[in-house]
Amino acid sequence: MSLVRMAAVAEAFDRDLEADFATIEKLIVTARADGVQLLALPEACLGGYLAHLNGGADEPPPLRVDGPEIARLAALAGEMVVCAGYCEADGDKRFNSVVCVYDGRVLGNHRKVHQPLRENASYDSGDSFAAFDTPVGRIGLLICYDKAFPEAARALALDGAEIIVVVSAWPGSRTDAPADLADDRWTRRFDLFDRARALENQVVWVSANQSGTFGSLRFVCSAKIVDPGGDVLATTGTAPGLAVAEVDVSAALAAARRSMGHLRDRRPDAYRPREPLMM
Repeated sequence: MSLVRMAAVAEAFDRDLEADFATIEKLIVTARADGVQLLALPEACLGGYLAHLNGGADEPPPLRVDGPEIARLAALAGEMVVCAGYCEADGDKRFNSVVCVYDGRVLGNHRKVHQPLRENASYDSGDSFAAFDTPVGRIGLLICYDKAFPEAARALALDGAEIIVVVSAWPGSRTDAPADLADDRWTRRFDLFDRARALENQVVWVSANQSGTFGSLRFVCSAKIVDPGGDVLATTGTAPGLAVAEVDVSAALAAARRSMGHLRDRRPDAYRPREPLMM
């Protein structure tokens, strides 16, 4: 499938799983009525994010990727590809994860690799990036701080990802925070990362984020769809909602890569670390 109608969500979620599922169901119903085929929900939309990033925060409910909650999400998705963040339980370990579901089954799952501040007090870290095939194209998944590292998105692009979905619980500044999130330096950084990663990898970029406040954190919203040229096709701005855009994915990638092919023109041989000069 090349022509894809996609949506990125900015919405608030908390520890109440039943309330979270009610919100998700409403969003899916709204998106389905608008013809959306790919829906990106925020990081930690099943059970909420951490209340603070100082370590020792109460943790979201741990869910298994093969457990009843993810099966419930997959059933709600129906014939829509839905990506959603959750706290993944694997034995005695907990991961900040995002799952991609469709038609009652799991298509892909990613464990957050890069952990900001004291997030590692609550979660173990993932250790890989891999793209996978879906009915709307080949997708790669990232979570929040992962997008601050060029290697993460590049690894997915090199693995053939046409669409990269990044789900976030990205907060505004914790110091000297302006009253208006549009003026917040962390909103600006969030937006810059989205546009830069789409442009440098020449992929379609779908960015979801939490909204509202949870504990000491205030989230910047700014859900958006970015084309392979780094142009924002749709955004919620600093408000809750859905950013919706229809993209001919194959045509958009071909047009962006026709002359300046960033993946094609790489020179990996020149990127090796060099031995330091001996003085």
